[in-house]
Amino acid sequence: QVQLVESGGGLVQPGDSLRLSCAVSGRAFSRVAMGWFRQAAGKEREFVAVISGGGGNTYYADSVKGRFTISRDNAKNTVYLQMNSLKPEDTAVYYCASSRWYPKSGESNYDYWGQGTQVTVSS
Repeated sequence: QVQLVESGGGLVQPGDSLRLSCAVSGRAFSRVAMGWFRQAAGKEREFVAVISGGGGNTYYADSVKGRFTISRDNAKNTVYLQMNSLKPEDTAVYYCASSRWYPKSGESNYDYWGQGTQVTVSS
């Protein structure tokens, strides 16, 4: 069974930084792409970022480009999302997900999902 567990969320002020982690259990972690999505209250889940299995390729949504960085440590079976210059608009539940491919959007393209971690950006 493949399981994903997010952590690192919390309450921060605008301009602060957070680093989210997603620990993945299962075989061949290095052979799957890992993505981050988020869902704000009353809105649909949206794509944030994706990283290829080996970590050599990344892609970001326009809304976070230049502020967020996705990375992975395959030796630890963990993917990260470094979030800088946080804005109130970033408030959402953040989810990590895995894919056999390298999709740059579309939650239907991902196979396994974590339960999410809450990020709240407020003064």
